[in-house]
Amino acid sequence: MMISMEVIGVRVEMPSNQPIVLLKEIDGSRFLPIWVGAVEATAIAFAQQGVEPARPLTHDLTNLIIEELDATMTAVHVTHIKDGVFFALIQLRDRAGQAHSISARPSDAIALALRASANILASVELLDEIGIEIPSDNQGGDENIEVERFREFLDQINPEDFAG
Repeated sequence: MMISMEVIGVRVEMPSNQPIVLLKEIDGSRFLPIWVGAVEATAIAFAQQGVEPARPLTHDLTNLIIEELDATMTAVHVTHIKDGVFFALIQLRDRAGQAHSISARPSDAIALALRASANILASVELLDEIGIEIPSDNQGGDENIEVERFREFLDQINPEDFAG
């Protein structure tokens, strides 16, 4: 079973300086942090902010190819983690209605999904295994202050923060 997710944002984890994309259950309170590369973090942040470069970057180009072949990206499935590595499948439908499933890194799949307005889903098993429960109520307490700080940080992050 798959659960609908939304991209909350991208941040850099300190002190490792490793970018993380944060997904959240649309109808729940679990978060899924996925460690990504700097290029993919930038691509995700650009897509979230609607930044269109003068020339297509890799994920933009890939989406153009999918469109030119008259195919549609229907969803991204973040399926599992093995030895600290996340796995995903890109779900495509071609012009004949044939479904295709392509293995991909979640970071690339998410960057593509945002550009194609495709659904992002995570497996129940993955969320049960490593999902982080963050209650959304605002009744005070140190945990809620930390959550609010994290949300403020995500609101202020810019793609330029990931430029090498």
